Amino acid sequence: MANLFALEVLTPYRPFFSGKVEAIVADLPDGQIGVRAGHSPFVSPVKTCALRVQGEDGAWRAASVSEGVLEVTAGLAVMLVGSAEWPEQIDRSRAEEAVARAEEVLSQDLMKYEADRARAALLRAKNRLAVLDGALSAQ
Repeated sequence: MANLFALEVLTPYRPFFSGKVEAIVADLPDGQIGVRAGHSPFVSPVKTCALRVQGEDGAWRAASVSEGVLEVTAGLAVMLVGSAEWPEQIDRSRAEEAVARAEEVLSQDLMKYEADRARAALLRAKNRLAVLDGALSAQ
């Protein structure tokens, strides 16, 4: 049996995932990190990314997560993110519309904060599509 640790992924709206896992892979500001049982404790920001989770059965699954924070302690990893979705929860047409809206906004002359918001929205929408496309190609 593989070494497992507890993972909790929480959003402001609901607990997204809670269970035992073999490993996770996420994007941090300074690169990608893989976490397994017994990993050294740390706290770090998390970028909008495809969170990859290796379950108890050894199978990998990806979820789209937005920016947040990851804390790893002995036997527990807690990820607090703005949003999290499994591929089957992603609405492709809505994500594609979000990409188009963000690109349209970015084509205009904007204040810095407006451009930053539009770039963040574009990144989230493209991440959703990438997770959805990755899930479909894995089947």
